[in-house]
Amino acid sequence: MEPRTPIFPAHSRISEPDLLFHPDRIEDHSPHPLLGLTQFGPYSRSTVNNVLDPIRIAVIAPHAGLRAVDRLFLEFNRRHVPKERRNYLPEYLGFSRIFGVNIVRSEAVLEFPRDFDNRITTSSNPNVLLAEELARALAVIETKRNQFDVLAIYLPNRWERGFFGPEGDDFDLHDYVKAIAAVRGLPTQVINEDSALEYFCRCSVMWRLSIALYTKAGGVPWKLANTDSQTAYIGLSYALRHLESTSPRFVPCCSQVFEADGAGLEFLAYDTADVHVERDNPYLSRADMRRVMARSLALYQRRHVGRTPKKVVIHKSTEFKPEEIDGCFDALRVAEIELIQVQQESGWRGVLIDPPKSKNSKKGTPAAYPCERGIFLPLDGRTVLLWTQGNAPKGTIRGGNFYKEGKGIPEPLQLKRFAGHSAWDEACHAVLGLTKMNWNNDSLYDRLPVTMAYAQVLARVIKRMPRLLSDTYQFRFFM
Repeated sequence: MEPRTPIFPAHSRISEPDLLFHPDRIEDHSPHPLLGLTQFGPYSRSTVNNVLDPIRIAVIAPHAGLRAVDRLFLEFNRRHVPKERRNYLPEYLGFSRIFGVNIVRSEAVLEFPRDFDNRITTSSNPNVLLAEELARALAVIETKRNQFDVLAIYLPNRWERGFFGPEGDDFDLHDYVKAIAAVRGLPTQVINEDSALEYFCRCSVMWRLSIALYTKAGGVPWKLANTDSQTAYIGLSYALRHLESTSPRFVPCCSQVFEADGAGLEFLAYDTADVHVERDNPYLSRADMRRVMARSLALYQRRHVGRTPKKVVIHKSTEFKPEEIDGCFDALRVAEIELIQVQQESGWRGVLIDPPKSKNSKKGTPAAYPCERGIFLPLDGRTVLLWTQGNAPKGTIRGGNFYKEGKGIPEPLQLKRFAGHSAWDEACHAVLGLTKMNWNNDSLYDRLPVTMAYAQVLARVIKRMPRLLSDTYQFRFFM
């Protein structure tokens, strides 16, 4: 008896989600973020709360490093032709022409003393020394807060001994800077020598820095088009903070209640010790999940004059335990609740097979490009595979294939539903759209939706914060 060939459910494909670049003109849309900015300008350019002109950038730099930063700022006023990703990157036309505002270096400047290079070279604890000196510099620059909108911190390669801790110490200077600056309410942009000042493709550098600085100054580059305004999204992640007591505490880091269009970047951090751990994964009690969700809902209502969303979708990377599910339903008195586990490691791959080249051949051949981004394949009623990476022809300037990762076989996300009844195409379309909402880079998409990607960033940074505030945080302080 011949073995039976396994039969899978039919797969479907979602088209590349569109982005919106104007609050009123729905025709100002594009699936390509950079082409959209070039053609229409940023979304918040036409809103009441527009970014002030000019955007003022304060600077912390090494001794005599201000000249390099000033040269970088001159580049914002020039045109740059791409030298990489030529089928994706449009020409950079200049900051003011794209964003409608100017960008200038503020008079708020602090340079490290001349002898600091020698001190960090000879220090036995260079990461501690650099962290302490940057903390002092932030305190000084904060006294000039009315003179700038964003703070740029130039970190030269010669200080790299202090960027990370020694073996066994998970210290990360970038996360530390973001943490202490967030407590002071300072949006920061780290400028590395190799990735910003010396990178060969200046077009790439300008696009990335421009979008990041505009966002950190309070701007909104784009939103998702064609979304349901009555739906809210929450991303949940956890961080381990070591307190003065002997037992560490898990901090559920709740990414802001994202609106369906992906905007509204504030978040809550709730400190708790009432967790149980399975295989290094923490799970909340019913009472704590109820508190986290109740605060998240209150945040949404404050932003919407007391209105409650009709639907709330919660994403997290681990399964939802029964107590957590009960806590969500206790707090969220809305018409529909959807709880989805978003797993990065699914164990599946998908290969695109071209049809046979001749009538005599029965077998196809693997295609030169991977399967298209947006394909989803239900495994059962509760689980679906979604390819957020893959060939994205709509992400090109001149047409044709475009695989952002360049090589390798993309692995799909595995979405598992623990509550909710919407069709999979609706849930997958939302996740696919939210992969386009990272305002801290110039890419067509990320692998993870912002609900998960931001939650992970926040969890990583927040464990380094000296204290947690009961108020909300703006995500632009952590970008």
